[in-house]
Amino acid sequence: MYNPQVMDHYENPRNVGTLNDADGVGIVGTAASGEMIKVSIQVLANKIADVRFKAFGCPTVIAASSVMTELIKGIQIEDALKITNRHIETALGGLPPDKGHYAIDAEKAARCAIYDYISKIKIRNGGEHS
Repeated sequence: MYNPQVMDHYENPRNVGTLNDADGVGIVGTAASGEMIKVSIQVLANKIADVRFKAFGCPTVIAASSVMTELIKGIQIEDALKITNRHIETALGGLPPDKGHYAIDAEKAARCAIYDYISKIKIRNGGEHS
């Protein structure tokens, strides 16, 4: 059922954990619902310098979260916001139609972390994004 890329990211997930000094945090889903992704990012010079995730759910949610972290790590905030569920699915070698929502959730969790960071910057700068 799972292709080699999904199995690799499930069995050897990248960037697992939490950044205690995160600049932004995003959470999608709940543990009670059976699926949850938490993403924390560290931003330096408008780039995602580090990213970590914790996921609760099936192998696909873990694999999608792992791939997402690889796609956004080290790139400009504006470019990270351009990463979509399609990019995540492609990096995983495709997903069955009934599993595509996990790539959507990984995208949403990353965006939530980025928007959390941006909102904090705006508050510090009196409404202006730097």
